[in-house]
Amino acid sequence: MIKYETNINEYIAHIRDVDNSIQTVSEHLEGVRQGCEAFGSQIGVTHLAGLAGLLHDLGKNTEVFKKYIIEATSHPDNPPRRGSVDHSTAGGRFIYRRYHQKSTDGNEKLAAEWIANCIISHHQGLRDYLDADANAPFFERVAKKTDGMEEYETAETAFLAGWAPEKLDRYFTAAQQEVALARGIIRKNGLRPAITSALLIKYLFSCLIDADRTDTRQFEEGHCEPWTTDYRDFFARSYDKLMNEMRSYEDGVEAEHPINKLRRDMSQQCEDFADRGSGIYTLSIPTGGGKTLSSLRYALKHALLHGKERIIYVVPYMTIIEQNAKRIRDILQEDDLVLEHHSNVMEDLDSDGSEYNLYKKRLGLAHDNWDRPLIFTTMVQFLNTFYAKGTRNVRRLHRLSNAVLIFDEVQAVPPNCVSLFNVAVNFLSVFGQSTAVLCTATQPSLEFVRNNLKMSAGAEIISNLNEVAEPFKRVTVEDLTAIPMEGSELAQFIEERLREVDRVLVILNTKSEVRKLFSHLDNRPGIKENGVQLFHLSTNMCAAHRNEVLQKTKDALGAKMPLVCVSTQLIEAGVDISFDCVIRSLAGLDSIAQAAGRCNRHGRDPLRKVYVIQSADEVLTHLPEIRTRADVTLLVLNEFAQAPERFGNDLLSSSAMTTYFRYYFDRIRGELDYPILESGQSLFELLNKNKSLFDGYCRRYGRQPEILSRPSFASAERHFHVIHNSGKPVLVPWNEDARELLVKLNGEVEPKDLSRLLRQSQQYVVDLYDHDIHTLDRNGDIFPLLHGHVLALRESAYSEEFGVEIEGKGRLPWEGA
Repeated sequence: MIKYETNINEYIAHIRDVDNSIQTVSEHLEGVRQGCEAFGSQIGVTHLAGLAGLLHDLGKNTEVFKKYIIEATSHPDNPPRRGSVDHSTAGGRFIYRRYHQKSTDGNEKLAAEWIANCIISHHQGLRDYLDADANAPFFERVAKKTDGMEEYETAETAFLAGWAPEKLDRYFTAAQQEVALARGIIRKNGLRPAITSALLIKYLFSCLIDADRTDTRQFEEGHCEPWTTDYRDFFARSYDKLMNEMRSYEDGVEAEHPINKLRRDMSQQCEDFADRGSGIYTLSIPTGGGKTLSSLRYALKHALLHGKERIIYVVPYMTIIEQNAKRIRDILQEDDLVLEHHSNVMEDLDSDGSEYNLYKKRLGLAHDNWDRPLIFTTMVQFLNTFYAKGTRNVRRLHRLSNAVLIFDEVQAVPPNCVSLFNVAVNFLSVFGQSTAVLCTATQPSLEFVRNNLKMSAGAEIISNLNEVAEPFKRVTVEDLTAIPMEGSELAQFIEERLREVDRVLVILNTKSEVRKLFSHLDNRPGIKENGVQLFHLSTNMCAAHRNEVLQKTKDALGAKMPLVCVSTQLIEAGVDISFDCVIRSLAGLDSIAQAAGRCNRHGRDPLRKVYVIQSADEVLTHLPEIRTRADVTLLVLNEFAQAPERFGNDLLSSSAMTTYFRYYFDRIRGELDYPILESGQSLFELLNKNKSLFDGYCRRYGRQPEILSRPSFASAERHFHVIHNSGKPVLVPWNEDARELLVKLNGEVEPKDLSRLLRQSQQYVVDLYDHDIHTLDRNGDIFPLLHGHVLALRESAYSEEFGVEIEGKGRLPWEGA
């Protein structure tokens, strides 16, 4: 049993693992309040966030919790029964009773509802205000719950002994005024009131989660850090290093090439445009136009001029992160300040807070909270910060304020997430004072859908796009979709192309077809006899593996060796690589345009060919988005065949792309709000007016709810997945570094080391579907790490050629040869 001062006058929030030191409840509440205020002040909700922090653990001011935490810490292998203590409800009940129950002021009621939901939810995820059973779970919790509330008055009295009621009331009045101000901002900017308010609650929740976890971690580690960091010096150093790098290109042998001159001109336009204030802009540099460094130049200059705190690149594919981050790291040479976050190595560890599991606590504190000035992440992770379940993802949301957000290849926003993406970016632009730049050569016109983006006036950064497009034309597109090709026919077609050119890229829509075609090519005598090198790329390979294959491919290209690279779409955007010929299986016209960007990329050769084919073997039953995009592309291909002059005789022209996106959004207009098939509702509506559930409550009880807020957060989060059936992360033993990480993660790891190890592990992760995991598990090829919170693969279930081998069997990294 832990020894502690029995005459302690205050209650216990935490007991440090290493030395049994105590953090009192009042110390913890004060620390979290300060963190919440610092985070909340970014968007003008200082007191709303501060009250959430000040009251979140009010329920720990009880003898029953003190006994509970002492027993749990004394016996970590046999903690108290789950659900035996509820410390989350008390703070929500306190603010509800004091400021909501008898109030008639709408802003006062909303302030209490927003703060209280954050408090009662801080161990699990935001609760529904209204649910599908025509109940009001939030109201039931703060107004009616009795179980576990026996010492509520004790907790309230203890809190008010440290915070004078008059002081608290003044603080709440300031919070109430922040609600009024926020509602005015929403009206002034023409935002959707209900869902924007829901995102404000999410932001408050993010402030609380991060401040709570950070204060607890700092207590565990025995040191304090400032809540915010000034990165202006980093941005200034980075800008100087980038400009030195860009000036070095001006002395190169091809500096006067017309395309390089155009790249320099567009880069200068990015620099000049950085003077503009915060807003939502587009950067439509053609493929191969130097978008990565030009956008970084804009972002660094804009951050310096307008005091932005971080720059965040949001990309659709991990390969873009891997390449762009490496390129920028090589220039900046400050790796610790550049964060790549593309894989959640661990599943979410949220619980209701009632079970004191020491190991879960350590793991939870280790999650990264995006506290770096330059971040590379994926569209999946960006959308997860707003809409995914639990507390792990939303913790990072407040870091998106006062930032420069570069959305690379923004046309890849999943169709069912378009409305959710748009309202999130609008929220960050208006409330977060963040600047969003939509980067792509194929702009998807997100301002024209129903729940649209609020684009800034004169939004395009490049002023002379029409003049720029023609010099960047490096390919012609040949439509061969009329007769589908089987694998052997496609292999023969590739061999025929190799008689004309030396380097061919083939992009197919499914991993299985990529693998089959690779095998077809590998078995063709003509390929081997002519010394053609074959390369395979797919998402069955971890990031480090793909990077190695890409580098070998680039080396072979540089040596002018004959080669064929067969890949899924992971190679078609953001990868700086150039082939003599590209063959693209039918997909969206935007994907075809991106694939074309890997052909004759630097314009050194005459116009090269991009062939669009139909693979007879591809099954797109489980890839409905690709199938829909392919169908729409066929419409445009047919129109182009009949009247090419309508599109400037160029299938990849801006007019062809506009036509494609107009048809595409019209085809999927019923999907844009994230429909939930089993309920007939949309996720967007659950967070917006939520009329169906509101009407259901009114019918059941014959009156309106006692609360003003309507969002069904928990219900929406249960249904939200950026990519349905996206699989679970599995660590793979790709190389010696990966195997060493697996060994380390198999032991006991402290939070300060775990964060670093998990970041390093991201490059060795492959997402696998449940049925594949079950097959591997049945064969004994999956094993658990970190008490089952991380999955890893045995060695011989991973191959040099294809990555994960579902039927493989192997040994553990520590079992010897």
